[in-house]
Amino acid sequence: MAETDLYLELGVDRVAAERAATELLAALGADLGREGLAETPRRMVDAYVELLTPQPFRATTFPNEGYDEMVLIKDIPFHSLCMHHVLPFHGVAHVAYLPGERIVGLSKVARVVEMFSRDLQVQERLTTQIADWISEELQPKGVGVLVEAEHTCMSLRGVQKFGALTVTSALQGQIRDDPRTRQEFLALTEGRRT
Repeated sequence: MAETDLYLELGVDRVAAERAATELLAALGADLGREGLAETPRRMVDAYVELLTPQPFRATTFPNEGYDEMVLIKDIPFHSLCMHHVLPFHGVAHVAYLPGERIVGLSKVARVVEMFSRDLQVQERLTTQIADWISEELQPKGVGVLVEAEHTCMSLRGVQKFGALTVTSALQGQIRDDPRTRQEFLALTEGRRT
């Protein structure tokens, strides 16, 4: 597929996007006549399209053959763009579920994190979207998602608190309602935070 066809399929007006990038950079005082900046508007568009386009995948599930303990995939790295400043935030997601009748291919959990992170996003919504997807696809007995991220809109600008982590969680079913299961999830995901 030609690059132009791909952009059209994604709903991206490449000409308008490059014009807007050019105008923004010029309005910020960038000299687009400089050799190193001449292609920057095109590269900006390519970068944002890549950062905001989730890769399609098919959820592969399998019958659960009697496993009734927690399944946890820890430290799934991700990056996203803050919808308020269009600056990156990055971190890790910990995703757990208590299987019902189906289990999911483990790589698919990482793909779910990736899919929802490729959007103009807020961490709270990202966390909930991951949990809701697991819940809807698998109908498990419980779901737990904990996301830890550093937001460059907080570390590079404004208050400039480099290294500060934001932690969000979405707990559903037994992981939310059963105190022992909730504690197990929180204890298993505790390792990264200090």
